[in-house]
Amino acid sequence: MVAAIIDKTVLTNQGQEHISLTWILNHQKFTKTSTKPYQIANDYFGFFPLGNETFRLKGLERFSPDQLKQLSEDADMVYFTDTYGIYKNEWYTQTNNTERSGMIYGGMSTQDIELLKLMKSKGKLIITEFNSIGSPTHLDTRRKFEDLFAMRWTGWTGRFFENLDSAKNKELPRWLIRNYKRDNNNKWPFTKAGIAFVNDKDQVIILQDSTELKSPMPHITSSAYGQENFELPAKIKYAFWFDVIQPDLKTNTQVASFTIDVNTTGHKLLAAHNLPSIFPAVIMHKAKDYRFYYFSGDFCDNPISMGTSYFKGIDLFKWMFYDTSDPMERTSFFWNFYKPMVTKILKEEKKLKKSR
Repeated sequence: MVAAIIDKTVLTNQGQEHISLTWILNHQKFTKTSTKPYQIANDYFGFFPLGNETFRLKGLERFSPDQLKQLSEDADMVYFTDTYGIYKNEWYTQTNNTERSGMIYGGMSTQDIELLKLMKSKGKLIITEFNSIGSPTHLDTRRKFEDLFAMRWTGWTGRFFENLDSAKNKELPRWLIRNYKRDNNNKWPFTKAGIAFVNDKDQVIILQDSTELKSPMPHITSSAYGQENFELPAKIKYAFWFDVIQPDLKTNTQVASFTIDVNTTGHKLLAAHNLPSIFPAVIMHKAKDYRFYYFSGDFCDNPISMGTSYFKGIDLFKWMFYDTSDPMERTSFFWNFYKPMVTKILKEEKKLKKSR
């Protein structure tokens, strides 16, 4: 199974943004050649960290049209795990990583779009997820992607925070607080758990537990199709970044949905910004012409160990790897949602490949 993995947000050779996919490829014995398994530090296109704040860029931007065509012939699938990129505040050690700064590398490129077009025309498997087309991708590139796959990004992203108290939670992004205060009389009156929404114009809205939310944790609910065909749980918590998209349901199927548990006040706040409280988490187009999936969250980024991918029957011990009492843990999401879904997608692709 030749997978073209695109990851432009690789801060270390641990490949956190594509670790979940590589884990599954290795666990299911999918290899890049007849003998070579996937290596997390090498087998992707994008940003490659080296020592002493140096790096190498090996994205599709260096590919000629003929090279892109060849890649589309060689690859069985393409997976865009993250195009957010690398910024100076993250890469250079003397800067504040809760602030925004100049981009070193990132965004979906013209070459990325060209590969997606080629893969679609050849009926190959395409998987993309949160922030493939968000900032810093240019608007015209985003529009090409949206037209290609019959969906629209609303411009909004969101995330759950266990504590919105800026005095206690030092990991709250400074830019998030500053942009909210700019539009709200220089006030940040939050002390509980909640969800922050931010749009591509730096507008911020906050929904706080008990004030706008009945329950602060976002959940993903799976359709009957998702439960039956992808072994997805009926409901699971999700405590990381997500985006709000609008699919064309004449072309795509909504497999799972995010649910924000708002009260009347929260519903009014979302409605005032044209935001729904239920929106897609997984959409799919699965037909003879092409196969496409979009995951509306940072699904491939989970705190798991590559070492466990080599153990057969590891699922029997998955309960040992996470503590469900911790609202911020994301490992259970990998074991109970991402792993069964992506495993099923890859196995279906293997069957199709054999039948050709």
